[in-house]
Amino acid sequence: MKKFTLFFGIVMTIVSLFFYLLGLMNLVPLFITAPLLFLSILFTLWILNNRNRFNGFKQRG
Repeated sequence: MKKFTLFFGIVMTIVSLFFYLLGLMNLVPLFITAPLLFLSILFTLWILNNRNRFNGFKQRG
């Protein structure tokens, strides 16, 4: 499941980068494409950093 979401995040980043380039050419509004690119990069980095971390040994009692 994690591989699928990582793949989805990378694909969405590439697609939003393409739309951002269209926005720089004034074919699509830039105020729509810039937040879309930011959110897709944020989602991809969140997926990469959201992993099981060692929280230490839990003491019973």
